Amino acid sequence: MEWKIEDVKVIIPIGGEATRLRPLTIETSKATVRLLNRPLIEFSLYELAKQGIKEFIFGVRGYVNYRSLFDTFKEGIGFSARYKIKPRVHFKYQPRVDSVGNADSVRINMEYYRINDITLIIQGDNIFRLDVKKLINYHLEKKAMMTIVLKKWNNVEEFGVADVDKDLRIKRFVEKPKKEEAPSNLINTGIYVLSPDIKKVFESEDVIRMREEGKMDFGKDIIPYLIDHDYPVYGYITEDIWFDVGTPDRYLDAMQTLLATLPDSEIGGKRIDENKRIFVQGTSPDSIRRRNIIISKYKKGKIKVEGNALIGRHCQIGNGIYIENSVIDNFTIVKNNVKIVKSSIMDRVYLGNNVEIQNSIIGRHVEIKDGVKIINSVIADDVTIGENSEIVNSRIYPHRVINSGSKLHDTILT
Repeated sequence: MEWKIEDVKVIIPIGGEATRLRPLTIETSKATVRLLNRPLIEFSLYELAKQGIKEFIFGVRGYVNYRSLFDTFKEGIGFSARYKIKPRVHFKYQPRVDSVGNADSVRINMEYYRINDITLIIQGDNIFRLDVKKLINYHLEKKAMMTIVLKKWNNVEEFGVADVDKDLRIKRFVEKPKKEEAPSNLINTGIYVLSPDIKKVFESEDVIRMREEGKMDFGKDIIPYLIDHDYPVYGYITEDIWFDVGTPDRYLDAMQTLLATLPDSEIGGKRIDENKRIFVQGTSPDSIRRRNIIISKYKKGKIKVEGNALIGRHCQIGNGIYIENSVIDNFTIVKNNVKIVKSSIMDRVYLGNNVEIQNSIIGRHVEIKDGVKIINSVIADDVTIGENSEIVNSRIYPHRVINSGSKLHDTILT
């Protein structure tokens, strides 16, 4: 079968409430939570767009997901301009039809947009490297109904695990098995290639009945159905980078790995030390002026950096600063004697004097006053934390005001 990369359609089902990543996802779709100073899903979109894919369909369900995705990406003009993609990519959105699972979202969009081409399914909270041509040629060689990208993984307990034969045909999936009961170490990455014939499966009486019962999840329902009914379902093992950014810990793991490994051109900032991966972003005259101030302070030892770091546009960084393997997003103000270790500070955050942040995620437009210590915690957007507070192993939901001197340990503050 002859095929062209620009004919491949990508559907991204985004319908859940992302409970594992709360409180960052209370008012924001997981796909647009900021990571390395951009929406999380942008890494996947760019990975595919640079290989020539032109059409992306966001399978959005629910107001928060739709608003976040549409307001961020619209039809794709801004994304294409930012990454200099010509001709531009097109972003489309699921019609306002409630899906009953990620496979149902795919069904709805294939039907609505009359898709009769090979379709690639990815997840909104994954970051990956993928050779699309190689994957699709493999899919066609196998004459597969569905090809599932698999990844060798140590902690299989949180994933679907594939049982494959010597030809990599999948015999069964075991959802979230105990490690000793797992049939292999090959996990389901949530990246799928679908033959256009999948539409006939979606229209079958069995699957219509499953849909009526609300059973249209790929991992739990559709993949087992295909395997049980002897449709050819194959595994494709990737050795490339893949992350499921579904929890705060995985978010921070992904952040640190990308910070350490992304090519300079994809970081989107200028190195300020030729021997270290320390980047400061910004191209306008105003942001360049701010960057030059940061460079001067770094050279004078007023800002010390261990490991890797990314600092966004228009950031104001004080003196006596220690940064280690962390990211600071655009328009953030960091006062004096601040310590930031293995943490993500999102945009428009204010960090007062003598603040310490370790292994934590700080949401957008947060104000953290003098003397605050935050460890192993997640602070959602638009939170104010009073001076000399201590927050450990806690999650603070959006718009909360924490009184000065508060001690919050192992707390979820909704």
